[in-house]
Amino acid sequence: MKRPRRPLRARTWGLLLLLGAAGAGAWGLSRAPAAVFDTVPVKRGNIEASVTAMGTLQPQRYVDVGAQVSGQITRLHVQPGSAVEKGQLLAEIDPSVQRATVDAGRAALAGLRAQLADQQAQHRLAGQQHGRQKQMAAHDAAPLADVQSAEAALASAAAKIDHLKAQIDQTQASLKADEARLGYTRIYAPMAGSVVGLEAKEGQTLNATYQTPNILRIADLSAMTVWTEVSEADVRRVRPGMAVYFTTLGGDQRRWSGKVRQVLPAPPAAGGGASGTALAPASGKVILYTVLFEVDNADGELMPQMTAQVVFVTAAAENVLAVPLPALSARPREGAAAERYTARVLGADGKVDTREVTVGVRNRLSAEVLDGLREGDLLVTGERADGASSSRFQL
Repeated sequence: MKRPRRPLRARTWGLLLLLGAAGAGAWGLSRAPAAVFDTVPVKRGNIEASVTAMGTLQPQRYVDVGAQVSGQITRLHVQPGSAVEKGQLLAEIDPSVQRATVDAGRAALAGLRAQLADQQAQHRLAGQQHGRQKQMAAHDAAPLADVQSAEAALASAAAKIDHLKAQIDQTQASLKADEARLGYTRIYAPMAGSVVGLEAKEGQTLNATYQTPNILRIADLSAMTVWTEVSEADVRRVRPGMAVYFTTLGGDQRRWSGKVRQVLPAPPAAGGGASGTALAPASGKVILYTVLFEVDNADGELMPQMTAQVVFVTAAAENVLAVPLPALSARPREGAAAERYTARVLGADGKVDTREVTVGVRNRLSAEVLDGLREGDLLVTGERADGASSSRFQL
């Protein structure tokens, strides 16, 4: 049995619908997806360019107190942390040997003075004898030899007096030195401050023959010096008078501020400590230069040997137009006073405009805009197809 054929009009409409659907599909496949721009507004903010480094805190003023004589420590009058005044008694060393030396010197001096008195009497007697011999010789009652002998005796007595006086002066000088050494057995504070280190104990015997043994260290903790190590890549950006601040590892994020006092011209010597310098450091090692600055420590929060996380402020700008630096493209220009970049700005009509931008202070994240952008401009930071994800830059 034959199926009845469809009317011509129905077949025509079906063909038109099929062709329309195929055309729409092809147009949809050929059409590019819409672009979506990630933007950030140009706004005002603060920008700081800096050099970071690590440092160590040391007292600005300190002194190592040592022993100038040998002997056993009989008393220590201070302990670590003790506050001391200038002239305060710190320690005592057994004075037996020094006192005996002083007593011997005083006895020798007394003996010389007695010899001087005797010799002065002999000098007076020789003078009288010389006078008599001269009178007798004037009347031809004494031979010339006796007169000459009396003159020699008088001159000898005077010479012996001068010799004894010289011996007395020498003995007095030696006695002063011995008395000074006796005084060194009592050690006094040369400055006011705090005892920050104690290297000796009661009963310990000190030998000061070849070098001065240290007993303790006194430091004035009201002001500290930060010894900062700056790499050779950054040290040329650090200058005396530059603002600097630091935090410690305490975790409270408190800032201490100061100004750079000095950049030492040579790196520290290997193993020489913070104060040593060397003109030829070992090759292959990171070269670090020492930068010094002071900070007030009136509240005593800072202590010696603390680690400081230091920031040297090389440039700063407050309340300026700021943009994310990664959103700019570098555009070098020879002889330009300021650095030049290009930026993409999204307009109100949805179109992207490329502008030339002049920047001032900048760091790794942000840059100060001197020219080329206005506050509120939408800076394009990323581009993606509709529905895709893209990274964004944030100030």
